[in-house]
Formats: sequence, C-alpha cells, structure tokens
Amino acid sequence: MNFFNRKLALATLVLGGVVMGNAQEAQGNQQLFSEFLEHSGNEFRTATGKPGEHYWQNETDYKIEAILDDKAHTITGKLTLEYTNNSPQTLDFIWMHLEQNRFTENSRGNLTTPIGGNRYNGDVDGGYTITNLEAKVKRSTSSKHIITDTRMQVFFDEPIPADGGKATISMDFTYKIPVKGMDRMGRLETKNGTIYALAQWYPRAAVLDDIEGWNIEPYLGAGEFYLDYGDYEFKITAPYNHIVVASGALQNEKDVLSATMRDRMEKAENSDETVYIVKPEELDDMSLRAKQSGTLTWNFKMENTRDVAFASSKAFIWDAAKINLPSGKKAVAQSVYPIESDGQEAWTRSTEYTKHSIENNSEMWYEYPYPVAVNVAADIGGMEYPGLSFCSWKSTSAGLWGVTDHEFGHNWFPMIVGTNERRYAWMDEGFNTFINYYSTMKFNNGEYPARLNQTRNSVSWYTSPSREGIDTYPDAVNLRNLGMIAYAKPAQGLLMLREYILGPERFDNAFKSYIKTWAYKHPQPRDFFNHMENVAGENLAWFFKGWFYGTGNIDLAVNSVRPYQGNYVISISNEGDIPMPVKMLVTFDDNTTQLIELPVEIWQRENSWNYMLNTDKKVSKVELDPNKILPDVNFSNDSWPVSQYQN
Repeated sequence: MNFFNRKLALATLVLGGVVMGNAQEAQGNQQLFSEFLEHSGNEFRTATGKPGEHYWQNETDYKIEAILDDKAHTITGKLTLEYTNNSPQTLDFIWMHLEQNRFTENSRGNLTTPIGGNRYNGDVDGGYTITNLEAKVKRSTSSKHIITDTRMQVFFDEPIPADGGKATISMDFTYKIPVKGMDRMGRLETKNGTIYALAQWYPRAAVLDDIEGWNIEPYLGAGEFYLDYGDYEFKITAPYNHIVVASGALQNEKDVLSATMRDRMEKAENSDETVYIVKPEELDDMSLRAKQSGTLTWNFKMENTRDVAFASSKAFIWDAAKINLPSGKKAVAQSVYPIESDGQEAWTRSTEYTKHSIENNSEMWYEYPYPVAVNVAADIGGMEYPGLSFCSWKSTSAGLWGVTDHEFGHNWFPMIVGTNERRYAWMDEGFNTFINYYSTMKFNNGEYPARLNQTRNSVSWYTSPSREGIDTYPDAVNLRNLGMIAYAKPAQGLLMLREYILGPERFDNAFKSYIKTWAYKHPQPRDFFNHMENVAGENLAWFFKGWFYGTGNIDLAVNSVRPYQGNYVISISNEGDIPMPVKMLVTFDDNTTQLIELPVEIWQRENSWNYMLNTDKKVSKVELDPNKILPDVNFSNDSWPVSQYQN
C-alpha cells in the first residue's frame, strides 16, 4: 500500500468510526519495561551510578622534551613517565600506545583501509624509533619490551606494588611527522611556512581498569582514545621564528616572547575583545621574536589532564581574548592561523567562537578547568585534545563556528569526563553533539542554525536496512553510519530525554550531576544509565534499551477520535519498537488548545490505548508530539484528521 492509499485508509476508518475500548490486541513491551540495566553495584561502581568505595584508576605523570626539525620534518624526544599503580594488584608490565606506528606500510590500520581510502588515510613512511628504554621499580631496572603494531608492552624486573606503587619508564623516541595524519594531525604547507599539528606525538600509557583490564585495542582509525589522568611538563624546541602553542600554560614567556608580544598577551588576558599577539601584517617582522637565530624552547605545564597536544609554525597569525568562568576565574582563548585563513568571514572570528563555546558550556554544565583554549588552523577537518583543537584552515562562517564549538565541546566529553572513545564513540561524540545544540542556540542569539531538534530529517536513515545500532564498535562500523550512530542518534536521544521525557529541570540536574561525579574518572555506559535514573528518579530502562541498543524505531499513531457520551475517546497506538510518553495537542473549533500528556506506562501491556477527553467543546484536530521532538518514522499517522497534517 503506497503512502497516499495508507492515508486514505486511515481517514476512512476515522470517518466510519472505530469500536470503543482497548480491543486491539497487540504485542506489549514487557521486555523493554522489564529490568534491563545492571543495577547491582560492587565496591568499584555502585548501583546509583557513582564510583564505589574502592573505585580506582591509575595515574600517569609525564615529563617530555622534544625537538621539532623543520628541515627533516621530524620529532625527536625524551620521555619520562611516572606511573602510579592504584589498582589492587601488582603489575609485572604495563602497555603503552605507539600511535605513530599507524603511519607505516604494514600497520593494521593501513592494511584494513580500503583501496579507495576513507577519512582515516595516513602516510606510510613514518613510525617510531624507540631507544634507551628503561623501566624502573625501586632499585630494579629493565629494558625488556615488545612492540606490536601501535602497542608496546613494557616489562619490569620487579612488579609495581598495588595500591599506590610507582614505576618510572623512560625512553628516547623519534619519527617523521606525517603530512596526512588520518585527519587528526599532520603538516600543512602555506604561503609563509609549514604548520605542524602535533597530536598522539609521544608514547602514551594505556588504561588498566576494573571492567576490561588492559584496554589494548590497536589504533586503526575510527576508534579514538582512552587515557589516564596526570600532570604534564613538556618542552618543545623549535626554530626561533616559530610560534608554538599548546595544551596547558606557558611557563617561560620571557624566554620565548618579545616584550611587545608579552604586553599584547597581558592586554588579551584582560579583554573580552580579541587582541592580536602577531598581526597579519607582521608575519615577516622578526623583530617581534625573542631571538633572531637558532632555536627557542617553549615550556608548558598542564595538570590533571589525559593528554596534551601542540602546534608550531612561522606562518601563524596569533590572537587571544579573556574567557570568563562562573567562579570568577579566568582562562585565555587563543587562535593561530595562516594568512590564507584571515578575514572576518573566517578565522578572524575564531577566538570569539572559542570564547563563547567555553563560557557557555561552563555556565550550563561544568566549569572549564584548563588555563587556555587554543584553536589551531590546520589541514584537519576537526580534532580535539585537552585545551587545544585543530580545525580546518578552510572553514568559514557557520562552518567554522560549528567545528570550533564541537571540538571545544569535547573538553567536557571525553577530556573532563574520561570515557573510552575507542569503544564507546557515542559517549563523547554524541554527548558533545548534544551540548553543541544549546551552545549554538545561544551564540549571538542564534546567528547560526541549530538543527539537532530537526530529528525527522533523519528518518530516511532510521528506516534504512543498512542502519546499525549506537552500540556498534567504532572500528567495525560501516563508515557511512558513523555520523549517525556516534553523533546524531545519541545526541537526539539526549534531546528527547531533556525536552520530551524528563523535562529540562530534571534532566539538567541529573546530567550535571553525572559530569561532576565522573569528572577526571572513567565511567562506563552502565554508570551513565544508572546515574541518570537515580538522580532523575525515573526508570528509563525502556528508553535506554530501545534507543541505545539495537535499531528499533519510534512510531506513535492517532487512530481515531470519536464522540462518546458527550465527551471524546481518542484512540492511539504504538506502532513502533520503542514506546514513548504521549504528548497530544488537542485543538477545538474555537481555536483554543489543550496539551494532554500520558505516561509511557500506558504501553506496558499493550500497544493500543484509549483516552477519554472530558470536554464540552468540539474537537477539530489532534496532533501527537506538537513540537516534533521525536524522530517518529511515520509522518502519516501523527494527527487527526489525517488530511490536515502534511509534513
């Protein structure tokens, strides 16, 4: 039956009348309403979605010294990692990630990339050379290690003690910086020099947790990162004419910035308007530099972070402005970009965008904890690291706003709330896409469109036979589905929770509590589900199971509206796989309206329901979900009379 004939058939049923009562037997939703979430807590993670009494996570503190060679395009460095084992077991070894090994001809990531390529293309002439490795526990020293693709197992002669035992791992490393770094890092040639965007640039410790043990998934492409927290001190030695920006606070301004640049930065730190540190017309003015030859070493520190990144170039225009935080503290928004990206329709507004994104999310959800927020123009579509983002040097206007807000939104998910991106992309991409919606609505009173609430634009995907579930492993997902299952669908799920199911007050209370509770920790999906239920005071198993697991859809329907004993009976049904509370807007013949809300529990036993509307007015129209929050997959049955609703 085609779309028109189905509408005609429904209209005929309405005009002919429908038998009164819940006579239509349909399969109920007992399975969705039955206990789905694993509420049973333990000493590590509680049933309320909070860390348990004996919750633990390990700590990784780094000291790194690196040299950027702009002739050979290499990084050469020395790393010292102090590893604290807070787990209840001794450790004979630790695992580390060597993500630069992805850029080799025989890497797993390269060998699993289709011939035609995809977003995650990368060079194949790179990879780490690791030397002088030492792993120390107390007085014992070991150099034993095994490198397998993008992972390295480092062994100890004496185990790291449990419950706070420490080890020190040191090594030298070098690699060639790729041009194409899988849209996450790399090199960009510009008119005035090369822009180096450096991320995944040092060997990083893998996470040991109470759920998976060692999280040792190889770095393939779509799966991102999962890291422990610690303090970082890192020094970058670059050519004298380069500007280096990085995660964390610069420690030696007097050594690397001229007096003019320091004065301008001080002005920017106290200004709500953008202030140039290096103006577009000053790119060739070496008198601004602290030295006129050789190299400069830039020293940065960042505390309680899961990672750091940096960028370096002689081609950077550099500007900055103050970030105002709710507590009264200040941070600094900065942008660096080439002359090709200059202009009011382009990167000249980058710092304005960065400032708003950080301020809005701090006010609405949780205060930004880092001293800087740096936006770097690079040949990267958009990629986030703590306190620093890489965005496309070609982005302009709404596109630049969108990518800037998205990448800095990631400071909340997964930088503050340290989820496992490599396994659960939706817990960072989806959550971030959700908060981006509200940030965009607030920016300049809606200067740019916020479209997350236009959920029905995605119906063609929701009904596609090739769709996949949100819970699909990122590296295994069909890349054509990644945008929906990692970004849009989980974000629309949170939108439904806030705007349709719980309401803003209850949702915000629970969501902010989740962020605060799991800040700088490692929540699992179960922790999020449990925490939202417990703080919001609502059994949401039917929604979490239906929306986040599997490929079921929403389809609520108005079947008939019939006079009965001086009132009206409105017959509705759940034609989809996922039940929903019902919001009906009834319009009367005098153009007044009444909003009727029915709880989700009407669908516990059957998929049909009759509602008695007590009124002495004549009903002229009934419309489900009047604000169109739900991605209902069937437009034709959402209102009565059917012919009055056209989508």
